[in-house]
Amino acid sequence: MLELCSIASGSSGNCICIGNDNEHVLIDAGISGKRIENGLAEFDLKAQDMSAILITHEHIDHIAGLGVMARRYHLPIYATEKTIEAIKNVKTVGKIDDELFHPISAGDEFNIGSLNLKSIHISHDAADPVAYRVDYNDKRMAVITDLGTYDDEIVGQLQGLDALLLEANHDVHMLQTGIYPYPLKQRILGDRGHLSNERSGQLLCELLHDRFGTVMLGHLSKENNYEELAYEAVRLEITMGDNPYKAEDFPIYVAKRDIASPVIRVE
Repeated sequence: MLELCSIASGSSGNCICIGNDNEHVLIDAGISGKRIENGLAEFDLKAQDMSAILITHEHIDHIAGLGVMARRYHLPIYATEKTIEAIKNVKTVGKIDDELFHPISAGDEFNIGSLNLKSIHISHDAADPVAYRVDYNDKRMAVITDLGTYDDEIVGQLQGLDALLLEANHDVHMLQTGIYPYPLKQRILGDRGHLSNERSGQLLCELLHDRFGTVMLGHLSKENNYEELAYEAVRLEITMGDNPYKAEDFPIYVAKRDIASPVIRVE
């Protein structure tokens, strides 16, 4: 059994929990320590049950609660070396014991208990950002957000998934006509920004297979997207895309911004 629990996912904060009966890890800690604790409690889990925190990159919506969680529970922190250095320069995170940091490189495979982890290089305007794939026995899940584009390498690393939390950050028209200043719009639309709803659906089309289980759309922009729009845009890309599948062939959910989302579990 492998399960994925979204505690929070959105442009204002991200924290995902993945695990099995023996181990659980947090992917990012971008909300307050109290909200992380409360979110875990909804899944009958405690912070003490976590074996590690995996950090994708140093932006505050992914590390806001990291210092509190590290100091309170002494949880090991896995991140790339450049990301660790960047975290140390974020004053609001506070002091974290160096011994808690476990440097990895993009592309590394490593084990945390019975979980096999794979870090995947992604394209985003951060020091050295990664996504994570989690394998246990013959089950495989991944969390991939904060990428402006994708390539064959990323597609290859995400084959054979049973479940996926995938970024669907913005609607291009809403972003282009919205209130954001022009440089910020260009950053989000660029190759080191965020995936639009349509691009999210196109990436998903390249990952579908007969045993694919569930996709949860995440990291939606509060200003430039909304749940129904992301859901329908991704469904349309799948149904109209060059693949043998239709959107009705598997469950699609949208992760909630401020509250825990339903558990994705594969047996």
